[in-house]
Amino acid sequence: MNTRPLTTRAAEVTAGQSGQPASPGVTADVLIVGAGPTGLAAAVELRRLGAGSVVVADRDDEAGGIPRHSAHTGFGARDLRRVLTGPGYARYYADAAAAAGADIRLGTTVTGWGGLSASDPPRVGGLPGAGGLHSAGGQHGATLTSSSGVDTVTARAVLLATGCRERPRTARVVPGDRPPGVMTTGELQRRVYLGGQELAGRALVVGAEHVSFSAMVTLAHAGAEVVALVTDRPRHTSYSAFALGASWRWHVPVWSSTVVRRVSGRGRLDGAELADLLTGEARFVPCDLLVFTGDWIPDHELARAAGLDMDPGTRGPAVDTALATSVPGVFAAGNLVHAAETADVAALGGRHAARGIAAFLRDGHGPGSAPGPVRLPLTAEPPLLRSDVFARLARLEVWQDGRRLATGVSLGIKPDRPVRLGASWTSQADPGGGPVTVRLA
Repeated sequence: MNTRPLTTRAAEVTAGQSGQPASPGVTADVLIVGAGPTGLAAAVELRRLGAGSVVVADRDDEAGGIPRHSAHTGFGARDLRRVLTGPGYARYYADAAAAAGADIRLGTTVTGWGGLSASDPPRVGGLPGAGGLHSAGGQHGATLTSSSGVDTVTARAVLLATGCRERPRTARVVPGDRPPGVMTTGELQRRVYLGGQELAGRALVVGAEHVSFSAMVTLAHAGAEVVALVTDRPRHTSYSAFALGASWRWHVPVWSSTVVRRVSGRGRLDGAELADLLTGEARFVPCDLLVFTGDWIPDHELARAAGLDMDPGTRGPAVDTALATSVPGVFAAGNLVHAAETADVAALGGRHAARGIAAFLRDGHGPGSAPGPVRLPLTAEPPLLRSDVFARLARLEVWQDGRRLATGVSLGIKPDRPVRLGASWTSQADPGGGPVTVRLA
């Protein structure tokens, strides 16, 4: 599992700050960790609901998250009812959160829970505060580190909106040389859209999901010739229109049932050795750029350090239908709990979490006082999570304590794609009963 140690990031941020005392700290009603679409949408909704003061912390120097360096269009269809470019979408939410009165702290990393900081001895998993996020008098404490020094925030509720990240080559255990030119989509888009780099030469994209086609467009924008998209799946898992556009406009094929066996190049990337999973045939494909896309993992270090129960299916925090975690007053939303959805779906998740947080702040536990959402523990059985199944029609069933609450039909199931289920069945569930399970019939 590829994790980036929080203590390492904290050490980088705090370098040169020795002798700087921690500030007296601030008190807020809600602390949101992450200023991407999920966190910013939640901040806007919380302020609209009158939930009190909101502090948003993000380690990046600009608010908006991943859409900031995704210059293509297609953002905002579900949540804003209009289509924007990625940077335009990011600016919309950053401006809206600031206008709503949220205190947005950029270049700021949460380096510990419960008042612990990176200078304290690491505990479980090497993270400060890994003994668990606890509350004192109904308050949760967090340590923030930035170029201005160390600060503390005490909040009645916390929303984790830290998103997800792609697995790089090292985490996928692809052997071979280690030349420059091998990267993830995130690094590619930062180079091109934020750094203005031109990337000439032949490029190979590993993956064939939504973000893989986005990487293809970015490479073409940067001046590269995309040779192909390579996937170990029997076919791509994105929209058919994306694959048609790749073929017709950019003349880029999708090589299915194909894996990268080895990376070659000393001093510069020479190419990659590919293998056909059906025939076993191997071939060498020369390329100057190799982009690993998708294969998402939640950015869950802070959630683990907080002592939250984790969902083995999503690999993020376990949440109920109000997006509340196992620790009272701590919520999680967006791609931290369902890696990886589109930005507008993540933003809608932030809004939903905000309503659960507002209900918690109002009555201390969330359910029972309209308009707070119904809270039910919810799990999904394989293969609904991170599925390897392709199915045109699938019947879904919702069960609780031996009772079938609902039956629905999904028009299609694909790996790397969500399976959607309406919420009308929640009125049939017992909030005091056992977990609700969604399964394939």
